[in-house]
Amino acid sequence: MKKILIVDDEPNVHYSFKKVFSKSYVVLSASSGEEAVDIISRDTPDLVIMDIRMPGIDGITTLRKIKNIDPKLHIIIMTAYGTMETAVEAMRLGAYDYTLKPFDIDWMKATISSALSVTEMMKRKVALSPSQEGELNGDIMVGNSPEMQKVYKYIGQVAGKDITVLLTGESGTGKELVARAIYKHSTRRDKPFMAINCAAIPDNLLESELFGYEKGAFTDARLRKIGKLEQLSGGTILLDEIGDMSLLLQAKMLRVLQEMEFERLGGNETIKVDIRVIAATNKDLRKEVAEGRFREDLYYRLNVVSIYLPPLRERKGDIPDLVRYFIKKSSPELNKEIKDIAPSAIKVLMGYHWPGNVRELENVVKKAIIRCKSEVIVQEDLSFEEETNRAHTLEKEGGLVSGLNGILDRLLEEIPLSLTGDKDVFSFLEKMLVIKALMRTKGNQVKAAKLLGINRNSLRRRMEKYGVQKEISILGAFTKF
Repeated sequence: MKKILIVDDEPNVHYSFKKVFSKSYVVLSASSGEEAVDIISRDTPDLVIMDIRMPGIDGITTLRKIKNIDPKLHIIIMTAYGTMETAVEAMRLGAYDYTLKPFDIDWMKATISSALSVTEMMKRKVALSPSQEGELNGDIMVGNSPEMQKVYKYIGQVAGKDITVLLTGESGTGKELVARAIYKHSTRRDKPFMAINCAAIPDNLLESELFGYEKGAFTDARLRKIGKLEQLSGGTILLDEIGDMSLLLQAKMLRVLQEMEFERLGGNETIKVDIRVIAATNKDLRKEVAEGRFREDLYYRLNVVSIYLPPLRERKGDIPDLVRYFIKKSSPELNKEIKDIAPSAIKVLMGYHWPGNVRELENVVKKAIIRCKSEVIVQEDLSFEEETNRAHTLEKEGGLVSGLNGILDRLLEEIPLSLTGDKDVFSFLEKMLVIKALMRTKGNQVKAAKLLGINRNSLRRRMEKYGVQKEISILGAFTKF
């Protein structure tokens, strides 16, 4: 179980944490900063949750001492209203987040889970060869194909050099794994690492998440917020799906890469940072540049060194090794004793097109392990996602019948002239297509836009136009549309 250290001079706080979290975590206690530093020196916990105001050394001094012991150890700050500015200062010094006392239990549960996930990401080692499997408890990049040998070579060439790296390739090919391998073999490996998914966070939230904001920058900005770039100074950040970043944020990121400086949202103070940027995308950024959706100057700043991750269908020779690695990795996690896979099952896997790449292969193997009734996976244990197969077919056909615009153009030609003036007909159809795409992709806007043959910004405009977001709760009514 993960260990959480609670640092507070109030016994009731320790009692509350043990009552709520002792079933999920080992809860350690310290009543002062000195005691916390002593515990961390002897037995580093996975996370620290600490009050700012305590007897003896205060929270800020304790934070500095903890960061000197372990720069990658995450600390959540608890504070009262009177020490809010101190909490903001703690964020600037590297605290993961802060909350008011008494804390909201749901918020605390979510924040603890998030912080531990980031910590696990930094701790897990990445090996470039299965031969190193016995030497570490982490992840292994499996594959001896010529395509993967190139990837290993590039990782070795760039890891020790403090330069920006652009990772390209389809979703599920292992771009985050490569980013962590670069980080683990870099000169910044003892500093923090964090991955930010640019496609999963709305633009306004992404801006505040990266750059932070000043008090009063917008309606709900009651206090200064320190952004991740400032928190991670000295470390490494992975900007995943950077091709979905807005042009406004692209301009701000360009300045970070050029000058290593920026201003918080609503502020005038220039913040200097020292950070290594690794970017990843499943898009063709050169095409995005040509079509005006991505800044050319930022593209060249990111593309100092580019590493292409080949799709699984281009390195099918690696499938047997990958399958056996996933069996060995996942069987203990699933409480099964699977020792091998039948040749007939391997043949089926080799014949599949793998639109979801290595990530999909791992999921298929996990499901096969669960279904397997013996020590060897057989063909009957294999199953593939129907939605994935349909999405692959649609992608090959160019989206939903050649994309949204193609459908509308075709209807304009085929519907009688007497009806073409009725814009409501086309608005309704367009709305239904947007809803259907979001349903098929389970709300993933990037995938939905791809199915529709439009970009993500166009999809967002249509969602706003038709109020689709408000109707998410009733999308099930259109499952047969």
